[in-house]
Amino acid sequence: MLDNNQLLRFTTAGSVDDGKSTLIGRLLYDSKSIFEDQLHAIENTSKKKGHNGVDLALFTDGLKDEREQGITIDVAYRYFTTPKRKFIIADTPGHIQYTRNMITGASTANVAIILVDARHGVIEQTKRHAFIASLLQIPHIIVCINKMDLVDYSEEAYNKVINQFEDISSKMLVTDVRFIPISALEGDNVVNRSKKMDWYQGAPLLHTLETMHISSDINKVDARFPVQTVLRPQREGFIDYRGYAGRVASGVFRKGDEVTVMPSGFTSKIKTIDTLKGELEEVYAPMSVSITLEDDIDISRGDMIVRSNNKPEPVQDIEVMLCWLHKNSAKPRAKYSIRHTSNEQKAMIKEVVYKINIDSLDRNIEDKDLNMNDISKVKIRTTKPLMVDSYRENRTTGSIILIDDATNETVAAGMIV
Repeated sequence: MLDNNQLLRFTTAGSVDDGKSTLIGRLLYDSKSIFEDQLHAIENTSKKKGHNGVDLALFTDGLKDEREQGITIDVAYRYFTTPKRKFIIADTPGHIQYTRNMITGASTANVAIILVDARHGVIEQTKRHAFIASLLQIPHIIVCINKMDLVDYSEEAYNKVINQFEDISSKMLVTDVRFIPISALEGDNVVNRSKKMDWYQGAPLLHTLETMHISSDINKVDARFPVQTVLRPQREGFIDYRGYAGRVASGVFRKGDEVTVMPSGFTSKIKTIDTLKGELEEVYAPMSVSITLEDDIDISRGDMIVRSNNKPEPVQDIEVMLCWLHKNSAKPRAKYSIRHTSNEQKAMIKEVVYKINIDSLDRNIEDKDLNMNDISKVKIRTTKPLMVDSYRENRTTGSIILIDDATNETVAAGMIV
């Protein structure tokens, strides 16, 4: 049975003009998720531009530059809901110079929709986006072979793209890949099944998104609770209350569980699990709660409550796949603040092991400069231990960001190897 409140996050990726914004516009339009005033505004803009019908891409292309050029530059987030599920869409740009935007939009996604133009097949940009999706460990990939109307809805063109994509996905860590032939412009196989492609027996895109099993995407094995703040209400009925508030990063915690506080290593048992609506017997990711323990232990923000028989590794030297997000290059051996869950420490990039050539996917061990949009493997040293898991096992406790202390800007995002 599907939980009709379940939230699915998906990101769209593809080359420029492959129809990502049109596809999202079609999803919103055909699932009736657009307000009437929005629809009228877009109809008027479409008329001014000389289009016969509604230009669906305008539903997501919000920046003035984007509307003028007809491309997506920033990450546009859209929310819509159907009777079966809630959705958050991250519409990410296709240009190589916006690799960082794609990483931002895809980092929390359950599903990546990669669009391929049926006329051109798999191109360099497709390989790049598939590589980033596999690097970010997005559990499900849907390859939408778009513009089928321009190849006369040919099954041969569809199969050709499948063979090309399977060649590259075999080299990547992707387990669930699905293929859907669509025409975002005409609406074939987006919300409604296409009558023009009888040879395709699968479900349309929206039905696939509504019924896809995503409950197992969250790590339920490794119980991790990063403490964000300590609650001491100091009022009647709560004089001795000491609760540790935060969001469960992964796993399940139950009342009475034996837990260890990292990095101190002290152990205790869970006394209560509290929420605004009352006490709970158990809690799981990504719920936000306050946990009280049977013993008084010195715990503060940045500490982590874990199961005693399943602890993360406290490390000061970590290897990270890093995407450099800032226009200023990384300074050699410069100090940054590193943020990992609720823990913030000082850190230094000790070594750039290699950079990935996003076009060929080869490793470059000669070039050690980190510039905007570069993806590289680096070694980082922190001032105090971080309680980490590998990103492959736990996307929450396996990710970090680097912050420039002078400007307080986020300069890089990384996945712990």
